Amino acid sequence: MSSHVKFFVFVFIFGGWGIPARSQSVFYHTNPSTGAINYMSIDNDYRAMNWLLETDGTQYPWIGQEYGWGLGFFSMDSVRYFWNQQTIFDTNNLIYKIKDILISIKRKLHNNELIEEYTFKNTGKRQIQLIDIGINAPFNDNYPDGITCMRSRGHAHVWDGEHGAYINVMHQSGQPPHLGLVLTRGVIKSYEIRERGINKGGSNTRGVIVLNPENITLKPQQSYTIAWRIFAHNGWSDFKTKMLRAGGIVVECPRYVYKVGDTATIVFATQRHKDSLRVPVKKMGKNRVEIRYGKGKHTHVDILGISNYSNLIKARADFIIRHQQMNEQTDPRHGAYMVYDNEDNRIFLNDRPTVSFADRDEGGERLGMGVFLALYYLKTRDEKVKTSLLRYADFVKNKLQDSTFRVFSTVDHQERNRTYNYPWVAEFYLRMFEVSGNKQFLHDAYRTLRSMFRQFGYGFYAIDGSIMLSQQLLRKNGLLAEADTLLSDYCKKGNIYLKNGIYYPKHEVNYEQSIVAPSVITLCQLYLLTGNREYLEGATLQMPLLETFGGQQPSYHLHDIAIRHWDGYWFGKRELWGDVMPHYWSTLTAVAFDIYARCTGNEEYRERAKNIVRNNLCLFSEDGRASCAYVYPTKVNDTDARCYDPFANDQDWALAYFLILNSKE
Repeated sequence: MSSHVKFFVFVFIFGGWGIPARSQSVFYHTNPSTGAINYMSIDNDYRAMNWLLETDGTQYPWIGQEYGWGLGFFSMDSVRYFWNQQTIFDTNNLIYKIKDILISIKRKLHNNELIEEYTFKNTGKRQIQLIDIGINAPFNDNYPDGITCMRSRGHAHVWDGEHGAYINVMHQSGQPPHLGLVLTRGVIKSYEIRERGINKGGSNTRGVIVLNPENITLKPQQSYTIAWRIFAHNGWSDFKTKMLRAGGIVVECPRYVYKVGDTATIVFATQRHKDSLRVPVKKMGKNRVEIRYGKGKHTHVDILGISNYSNLIKARADFIIRHQQMNEQTDPRHGAYMVYDNEDNRIFLNDRPTVSFADRDEGGERLGMGVFLALYYLKTRDEKVKTSLLRYADFVKNKLQDSTFRVFSTVDHQERNRTYNYPWVAEFYLRMFEVSGNKQFLHDAYRTLRSMFRQFGYGFYAIDGSIMLSQQLLRKNGLLAEADTLLSDYCKKGNIYLKNGIYYPKHEVNYEQSIVAPSVITLCQLYLLTGNREYLEGATLQMPLLETFGGQQPSYHLHDIAIRHWDGYWFGKRELWGDVMPHYWSTLTAVAFDIYARCTGNEEYRERAKNIVRNNLCLFSEDGRASCAYVYPTKVNDTDARCYDPFANDQDWALAYFLILNSKE
């Protein structure tokens, strides 16, 4: 370990976090050639972090100075224009001229805040419409490795809420200071992502965030201004206080999913006024509620309407059994639950080129359908579900595994022997014991987990929520030696997690929410099983990191939903990069919150957990169809997004966790 890293660890452990801030003003440097901000930091932040991507090609070769902060583009008369070189030199302003449009940028530091104004002026003699406007906001949101993320990266939570828009960039360590932006003039209607690709950082970079103001129509000599304030803060509560002080609006709901006919409660506040609305939920799907405030300003809340939980879940279970189980006797995948193409209305056979054969195969994450249906059967005792499950169990045991209990993703055993698969198969077997009472499933779960530990050791951060379940079922059914062996294995794994702390090893993605959440879940389960407080202390250390992945925007797409931005590419038919909001693995945060509440008695986490799994219900339709990803940005690499992917692939883990966490719903 280098001396620099040792110093960082020392500061982290011995009080660097939470030291009362001295003057924490925003500080910046600009590029003399373009006028863009290329460095933004917070005074007296010992991390000396640049909150922006380097735009000189040194951080990522494909991100050059054209992506500097405050540069951008618009379309006019069906032509896209970019402002990226100052064309008129003024001692007080940055001025860019494109045809008859002047873009003037003013910046000043005031009361520790950076205040920016972007003014578009029509200097010509005819009316002009500017559309598809983009202003670069290249926050440093990416995952080189765990140590770098703890020192110098942020999670940028964007709320494209018209006049009420904001961005809260939470330091990935979870510790202050953080950085906030609040819109004070104009409208931000959406955002897009640029510079994503398999050869542009792949899953480990979010890309360049670009903010989209509303389309502008300018008469001759008319101007339009976008303005915002950027400031340091100590967390979401402090961010909201400072946002109000700057003239913003805070909008909150106790929940974002309701049955049609129910009444939603919305609370909102400005600096001078606080009020609430009670709004009937009138339709299935998205219910957008407009909030009007101030002098002609507006923002919105997005609420999801559903028929009811039982109908939605039943429809999904029926759809899987009718449409997603392989029934073709001659197909070697007979009995498997498969990917479904909602456009072609058929099972996707994985028989054409895609970016990832392995993420559309008959194994892997598709096991979530089996776990979900087993849990659904335990709730309903529907015999047709049990019949389907027994066929699937035969497929898993005899087609995906070999005699040594290795787990493969394909029936030919030619594809990857992947660590993630093992606890998923084991959890399915445990649930199948509950479904059938057949103790062979307990033996199979045990041997599957032992096979994993033999092959891969104890340092892998598996998505494994069944540690306690395996202990309970094995001990209750007399398999004490097996339970003791697994408990020893689990403790060895937990001890490695404690040793690693917040410095996580790289996995399929260098650093992600689905590394942190499984660590918290594992340590909490071990605390409940052993009573060893070191496990709870280890989980508590990591909770702030987990919480920073989720924002607090007033939408079921975003509220407490972890930022993920690669799954639409790997698992979806559209093969789109970009923020997936929600992605079903955001429910791992819910599992972590729920079990942490059980360990600590903090019921706030339990309610947040339930809201996360409810928010994920938007991935399921009332007719039983499903989508593996909702790509939230309006565009990604200039391709239209803000859409549900047509593949029903791996999203049913969300319903499994919904049933676990909302067993009384």
